[in-house]
Amino acid sequence: MKGWKVAAAVLSRRAKAGYRHVSRGVGSLASSKSNPVDIYDHNEVLVEGRAHSRTAVLNRPSSLNALNTTMVGSGRAFCAGGDIVALYHLINQGKLGHCKEFFSTLYSYIYLLGTYLKPNVALLNGITMGGGAGVSVPGMFRVATERTRFATPETLIGFHPDAGASFYLSHLPGHLGEYLGLTGETLNGAEMIACGLATHYTHSTKLRLVDQQLGNLDTDDPSVIEASLEEYGDHVHPDHMSVLHRIDMVDKCFSKETVEEIIDALETEASETNDLWCNSTLRRLKECSPLSLKVSLRSIREGRFQTLDQCLVREYRMSLHGMSQRDFSEGVRARMVDKDLAAQWNPPRLEQVTEDMVDHYFSPLSESEPDLQLPTKQREAFAS
Repeated sequence: MKGWKVAAAVLSRRAKAGYRHVSRGVGSLASSKSNPVDIYDHNEVLVEGRAHSRTAVLNRPSSLNALNTTMVGSGRAFCAGGDIVALYHLINQGKLGHCKEFFSTLYSYIYLLGTYLKPNVALLNGITMGGGAGVSVPGMFRVATERTRFATPETLIGFHPDAGASFYLSHLPGHLGEYLGLTGETLNGAEMIACGLATHYTHSTKLRLVDQQLGNLDTDDPSVIEASLEEYGDHVHPDHMSVLHRIDMVDKCFSKETVEEIIDALETEASETNDLWCNSTLRRLKECSPLSLKVSLRSIREGRFQTLDQCLVREYRMSLHGMSQRDFSEGVRARMVDKDLAAQWNPPRLEQVTEDMVDHYFSPLSESEPDLQLPTKQREAFAS
């Protein structure tokens, strides 16, 4: 918890002092020779202070900067998401209170970031998945590189896209959000720029210069910061194999009302055209938890008509309910612990997933369990 509180305190100090904020993974930049005013080493979170900015550095490179309750957010990663293996062990040990604290702290920080008025910049130089996207996408500026890999792969571990994902996925072009949320497929940096998940693209070799330039600015004017990012920006386009060149097909299939209808549409297209993308998408969906697919589709569809705070409150409720479901533990076991890739989902088939099972995820918590409390009276959430 300490790291989250430190980061929140840093944001609070900046709100008074007019500071900007840059977040990155510790291994994502080459060594900088600039001299910060001070460096606070909290082991898993490094907070570097300069005259007019603060940099929060994720520092768990051996775990791809996976988030735990003492972090806010390397070589390979900006952040690979929440530390689901740690959550898996906590659940097996019956320590559900620790899991609730993790989700409450993470979602509260995401709300703080998503409503923060001072400019903030996330340098997404590597794997940016799940919670890693949650602590960056709601921010003002997101810089992708040729090394960036974005995904929300929760359905593959029996969970649902969370950490604000139901908000930002639902606001992507067409039904791209449903495709990404259900399949867990990846996007590269060029694709993130094209669909709006990133605001800027810079080759990784120039990130040290970007970091230095931001640290030397003495203003919090967003237009000045944007101009600085554009100075080192590169123009890129998705390659010919990108899913973004198939957006009409994505919309045709993933606009369907139910998961079963989405799969039927893909199977029809595959049989008529023998399209490789349709076949690979079908294979991917069949690897996922049937219950998670239905829960995730409903979550993204609801997110399309909700504000950020409403999505986070609902996702918190869903996450607490999801912890008690067998599919999450089984999915993490199969993918991350035993790594046999042979999850035994419950139920194993889509047609066995009842409406009541899905409704349970969206139901109120027990009377003794409060909903996520966000400071909405002090910080207004944006709606789009």
